[in-house]
Amino acid sequence: MQNSILKYINWSKTLFTALVLVTAGTNFVSAQVAAEKTAVGTSKTWGTVDGISVVGLVQGPSAAKADLQIACVFEYTEGDIFNPPALPKELNGMVHLDEALKGIITEVRKKGQFKGHALETLLINPPKGSLASGKLLLIGLGNRNSFDAGLMKEVGSVAMREALKLQVHTVSFASDIKDAGIDSPTALVAENVVLGAFDAYRAQSYLNTQHLSDKLKLKKLILLAGPSFFTVAGGGIQDAISKLNTK
Repeated sequence: MQNSILKYINWSKTLFTALVLVTAGTNFVSAQVAAEKTAVGTSKTWGTVDGISVVGLVQGPSAAKADLQIACVFEYTEGDIFNPPALPKELNGMVHLDEALKGIITEVRKKGQFKGHALETLLINPPKGSLASGKLLLIGLGNRNSFDAGLMKEVGSVAMREALKLQVHTVSFASDIKDAGIDSPTALVAENVVLGAFDAYRAQSYLNTQHLSDKLKLKKLILLAGPSFFTVAGGGIQDAISKLNTK
């Protein structure tokens, strides 16, 4: 009987120690996450590719200054940008865009005028003063339940081609995947967007050398990130820049 009691006491001590260690570890991770949050408005040039600055910015798409703002959205389901698993309003850039445009994004999606199929596009000329950008381009991401980060290379290419058609000098890109509540690989998404964008840029640049394209005016590509994802996204952007500059 005494041996059984001693075994129970020792087991209890071991369990208590394990719980303390797990709690301490969890608190440490939480503290790290909190510490890694980057202030809104923070901007960093991660590098250049073909003379174009690739910049990271902690900002929502409605407030980011650029000639063209690009935002991504999944196929419509009722209340999808407002309700969980979508992020709360204060953290959700797509909600801010929709509200700044008096609900037009939700309206055209709900009516099926913009379905959000993968790589579908819709160009919007915002009323003066409603957004910090001159124009807004929506790009579809398809079905949220089958999202794959590989799609973002194609999204990046489409984004770049549309930006070059519009002959803008600055373009800002928001994937809005986290806003939609999708647990996506942040670094890989950012890397793929940059890789796809410059694949398209280089194709158009080659045409320009053959006198088959207008002069390319783009000077800056801005990638937006939330406060908790700026550093991670930056790592993916730098990986893309490194790969592109060794080609």
